[in-house]
Amino acid sequence: MCGIIGLIGKNTENKETLIKKMADVIAHRGPDDEGFFVDEKVALGMRRLSIIDLSGGKQPIENDDGSMLITFNGEIYNYKELRNELVQKGVNFKTHSDTEVILKLYEQEKEKMMTRLRGMFSFCVYDKKNGEIFIARDYFGIKPLYYLKLGGEIKAFGSEIKSLLLHPEYKKEINDEAVFNYLFFQYNPLKETMFKNIFKLAPGHFMKINLNTGHMEEARYWSFSFSQNGGMEEKSGGEELLRTLEDSVAHHMVSDVPVGSFLSGGIDSGIIATLMQKISQKETANKKISTFTVGFKNLSEGLACRSFNESREAKDVSNSLRTDHTEIAVSADEYFQVLPKIIWHFDEPVADPSAVALYFVAREAGKKVKVVLSGEGADELFGGYNIYLAPYARGLLNIVPKFLRDIIFLPLLKSKIKFRGKNYLSRYYSKLEDWYIGNASIFKKEEVKKIWKGGDFNRMDISDLYKKASGLSDSTKMQFIDINTWLVGDILAKADKMTMANSLELRVPFLDIKVAEFARKIPDFLKFRKGTTKFLLRQALKGILPEPTRKRKKLGFPTPIAGWLTKEKTELYKKITENEYIRSRMDIGYINELLNRHIEGRENNARKIYLLLSLAIWQEVFFSDTIK
Repeated sequence: MCGIIGLIGKNTENKETLIKKMADVIAHRGPDDEGFFVDEKVALGMRRLSIIDLSGGKQPIENDDGSMLITFNGEIYNYKELRNELVQKGVNFKTHSDTEVILKLYEQEKEKMMTRLRGMFSFCVYDKKNGEIFIARDYFGIKPLYYLKLGGEIKAFGSEIKSLLLHPEYKKEINDEAVFNYLFFQYNPLKETMFKNIFKLAPGHFMKINLNTGHMEEARYWSFSFSQNGGMEEKSGGEELLRTLEDSVAHHMVSDVPVGSFLSGGIDSGIIATLMQKISQKETANKKISTFTVGFKNLSEGLACRSFNESREAKDVSNSLRTDHTEIAVSADEYFQVLPKIIWHFDEPVADPSAVALYFVAREAGKKVKVVLSGEGADELFGGYNIYLAPYARGLLNIVPKFLRDIIFLPLLKSKIKFRGKNYLSRYYSKLEDWYIGNASIFKKEEVKKIWKGGDFNRMDISDLYKKASGLSDSTKMQFIDINTWLVGDILAKADKMTMANSLELRVPFLDIKVAEFARKIPDFLKFRKGTTKFLLRQALKGILPEPTRKRKKLGFPTPIAGWLTKEKTELYKKITENEYIRSRMDIGYINELLNRHIEGRENNARKIYLLLSLAIWQEVFFSDTIK
């Protein structure tokens, strides 16, 4: 695991010095080592967090004749199998690292090798002989990769945006269209980042750059699609799923350093920790894995907030498995104090309040282990979010005769009266495509019209995604939308950035390519049943996972942010209302109303306030000298 960077172009001055600075700014991604390569056409660098082949895996790694070299960020879980296959073909290896396996496989098969990799990755292969750079990103976008494009040419690329900001030709400018979309999604869903001319390489894509002509070619090598098997049976399907998960967890535990697990008390992390403990004890009797949990403190009592804390549930799972368990609790003061640092690590604001908690638990875990496994991706692949049940709830209203629905419900919906269930009614009378843009939707269209004064833009169009999901049920369409938007823009972004901020590698066994291949086949009747989400996943772990955990409903990762944003937090509100960018692009009067309604207890606007606060701090961190 590490961070990679690259400079492209003959005319870049002081490349040796610049590539070193670009590596230094992401030293948190790899504090164990660094490596560089510089010639007339490129400068490549990396920072290494040593996980596999601690002594021999130094990068960049060259092929036998020195005509190709690679820098790599991530882990390839089937590298031993691939290595053995190549050895049988007569291929020689200088190291025992997964990095060299990618290089030797690319040397033989070029981009055709991409779908043979089982893991998380972003990497660069430099083909000196043909004057070509090849960069690629993993299937789901677990590992990030950005690039700087100026004058139609790629000038630089890297694991984090902050490295690219150092390029001497780049002049920082905020991308208003990205900010406009951020108001809807709580993250930037566009290909172009919030920094103009800096882009994300999309998941499942690679890019070739011809260093002689400047020509670039970007292509998709893999995409997720559902292909449900209506003949799948509960018993045999559950058994196959369990075998697939056990295999994935075993592969994700391969490491030359200690490996632990996050444990929230929910089913996803419970499954991971349970299978890890089972596998560990096969190897060494009575061996305990390390597990880590985070919760929140109550300001007035200094105690953990019960409604925003799963430490008791996590402790129950830990006691059942007999893990070496650590739990911490975060206070409001700690939370807001670290926010500028968190946003610096994110590069672009991601207004997910749970990211701060993830930062703290990653920091704690980093004291004991260098690798943790976690449950990201299970909800999207197996149908875990409660919102996925909304289409099934529609059937309850259909029991009511249509004329009564039209007489009673429609007038209520059109009225200005606020009542519990109004959002549900609105969805009932709307097409899914008209209201579902992903798991988070902060400001609605009519609200954005009131708050945004920064020019005319359209919300990102996801109609093509809906077209690709045509023929699927509404619940599975939601999964497909989330896999292609929310998962990479929020879930995986915070997982990578918050753990790497603490030099900790996070692995996600649910997003293993073999697990995904199974999940795509699960029919709706084995995902959603009698108000239960992830039905088959729960059944597969029956008798293995503690029953309270197996049956626990989806809670998410709630934070007490609403209770923390009180009238005393005037300094935080000033950060929003006095921010130069927000004042130039948004209606401050509308924002003040939003703040007042929340402070007075008339509305819960915590998520909207947090979104604006994150944006204000981001602008300060990256575009002013007030925060270093």
